[in-house]
Amino acid sequence: MSNLIQNYELILKELTKICSHITSFKQIRQPKLSDLELVALNPTAEYMSYNSELQLFRAIKGTYLDAKIERSVYNKRRRKLFDYTEKIRRRLSEKFAHLSNLFIIDSTPIEICKMSHAKRSSICPTEKIKPEFGYCAAPKTRYFGFKLHALCDENAVMHSLDLTPANVHDVNYWKDVKYALSSCELLGDKGYISADYQADLFHQSQIKLSVPTRKNQLIPVELSKRKRRKRKRIE
Repeated sequence: MSNLIQNYELILKELTKICSHITSFKQIRQPKLSDLELVALNPTAEYMSYNSELQLFRAIKGTYLDAKIERSVYNKRRRKLFDYTEKIRRRLSEKFAHLSNLFIIDSTPIEICKMSHAKRSSICPTEKIKPEFGYCAAPKTRYFGFKLHALCDENAVMHSLDLTPANVHDVNYWKDVKYALSSCELLGDKGYISADYQADLFHQSQIKLSVPTRKNQLIPVELSKRKRRKRKRIE
């Protein structure tokens, strides 16, 4: 038995225990691979550091999963099961939430095309969200696209994800965070500096926000070595 199958069966067993009550949409023809069995392939691939579907299906070849799912079908079903997968992710994050009271928040730019093509680009707009011009402080460059906001705990368990246009400031993500967490410590980078939001988080949800200060601020604050190491988890 291959390592992939062993890991897959262990992950599927745990998902069945925790998430069997979560249902997806009804299907007239029952597929060979159930929705939960298909979703279990995602964390298995991540655990084994398969960065593409090509790598995953090379490993599947020759196993009993090979006869149950084709790559093209897997891709289509995976997209259709996005909401179902999100429910499972939330259930898992709730299951592990009690293991930590230290959380890390960060954002990353998602560039969809070069600046020279931005005005005539028709990639990715939907009724709910469309790409915009934004600024990334790390390389000090402007880009066109979106911004991904993420929240995880010190054990690298992801608790929240959100996609916004690139021009939305990081601190606006606090509106979601203060209702998702309580009585904990939150680590952020310099993009989350805001005395008003910091006070609001503490008074509303007893969340202590720890961020390093900028060089030009009067009272310098640095994160401890332990906290800086923990912050690397989300990166």
